[in-house]
Amino acid sequence: MFSFLGLAVVGLAVLGGFAMTGGSLQVLMQPNELVLFAGACLGTLIVSAVGNVRGQLVDVIWKAFSDSVPTRQDYLDLVKLLYEIFSFMRRNGAVALDEHITDVHESSIFSKYPSFLENEQAVEFLVDALKQIVNGTASAEELDFMLENELETHHEERSIPIGLLKTAGDALPGLGIIAAVLGIVTTMGHLDASPEEIGHNVAAALVGTFLGILLSYGLVQPLATNAELQELIGGRYLRCIKEGLVAAMRGAAPIVAIEFARKAIFAADRPTSDETDLACKQVKAATT
Repeated sequence: MFSFLGLAVVGLAVLGGFAMTGGSLQVLMQPNELVLFAGACLGTLIVSAVGNVRGQLVDVIWKAFSDSVPTRQDYLDLVKLLYEIFSFMRRNGAVALDEHITDVHESSIFSKYPSFLENEQAVEFLVDALKQIVNGTASAEELDFMLENELETHHEERSIPIGLLKTAGDALPGLGIIAAVLGIVTTMGHLDASPEEIGHNVAAALVGTFLGILLSYGLVQPLATNAELQELIGGRYLRCIKEGLVAAMRGAAPIVAIEFARKAIFAADRPTSDETDLACKQVKAATT
């Protein structure tokens, strides 16, 4: 929503300012320039992307427009889920958790938190980690290293399509110069035309440079930055899970493990200590 709003502000400011100086918006309507940019930019992305990166690139662009980052309430639900899991393991042992992680959507624990179940990546991350705990195949230190490695891999993987999008944005001003040169070449072939026609052709050629710079710094680069920041902020959700699990594996009490998880959340989205204590008390009251 805000991505569309921001792009609308950019477009209105640029076109409005141009119109206020007496410029004719009709001169900017050059479909051939748009075809050139769209084709060249798409072609560079196709050449640069390999394998599954093409699909990831589409996901990144879609995510930049969806503005889907965990909210404060999402984190509070996650904290409640982790507290219930840690308390369950302390009362019944880790092995008893096996029936819940076999099908999380049918679990009496996980099904209480639909906001978590909607995050497929987080579900996979938590379930895989809990399987290591249930099977007893990893110590706290090994689990810490394993999850940290997974977080780094995830970050690197998501950085690849974002980097390609930034590269495409960097290339757009250069493509604008190419469009302008081609327009000048066309103009030079019609020097016998009237001054008005020559002036129109030169203006149309310069539109290419204008579009290259505008699409780069007003569209593609902001979308890449948006996706990058969403990835950074969203990564805290997985980091929260990791810190809580490792603390619980090291023998911390459920409420202490939850505090480790809470501290991994950015301050703007982090539930307060009082909110967390109240949420954990509600979970405790509902499960006893």
